[in-house]
Amino acid sequence: MDCKKALEESNGDFEKAVEVLRKKGQKVAANRADRESSEGVVLAKVNTENNYGVIISLNCETDFVAKNEDYINLAQKLSDQALNYKDKESFLNSDFGGMTVSEKLLEQTGVIGEKIEIGSFESLSSEYVGSYIHAGNKIASIVGLSEVFESSFEVAKDISMQVAAMNPVALNEDGVSQDIIDKEIEIAKDQLRQEGKPEEMLENIAKGKLNKFFKENTLVNQQFIKDNKLSIKDYLKTQSSSATVTGFCRVSLG
Repeated sequence: MDCKKALEESNGDFEKAVEVLRKKGQKVAANRADRESSEGVVLAKVNTENNYGVIISLNCETDFVAKNEDYINLAQKLSDQALNYKDKESFLNSDFGGMTVSEKLLEQTGVIGEKIEIGSFESLSSEYVGSYIHAGNKIASIVGLSEVFESSFEVAKDISMQVAAMNPVALNEDGVSQDIIDKEIEIAKDQLRQEGKPEEMLENIAKGKLNKFFKENTLVNQQFIKDNKLSIKDYLKTQSSSATVTGFCRVSLG
């Protein structure tokens, strides 16, 4: 109905109607700038060469809008376009049907009447990149592998699913920030004090608990969700003797 009204207001001139909708979008966006846009759609896409992947979230205010077929189709088109860009800013400034992506979002804000924006933009390059989108389009992940091998597609999808399900904090121990390490050691020491352990024993025991933290929270050391007898590192070795996981990205809503 908003599109129909815009066409009526512009006497059937399509270009002017688009301007009307953009102006309305700017007004709605200004009025709803402080609203939470925590609903939406998260999609992961990988290029045809399987060496570059992106995740974007098209955010809105309500789950009702996020489930709309036209909204999901728009998110699909935007994620296809995102594959041509390395960062959010260049993507937002890129041409999308005669207007920039940012202008398209403003237009849709005017049509839908909710705050619409690109929330997350994550990208990853590697010799092989795979992806996974969880049912409902609320969580998506991409994973990079160091080489291509016979089962690359299945392995990259499996590990992407692992990332989506288990939300690791880093690829391996080396990727965990010192802030997180210090925090985990302090938490472990506090727990041990409450258990009555002697102060001189706390450091060594806390380091043991830190190793457990690494095992549970770093991707390559986590138990594989499809076979908990294997770590991700061990699972990958069953498929390729030389391949490694080079990186991952994960985006979730809510």
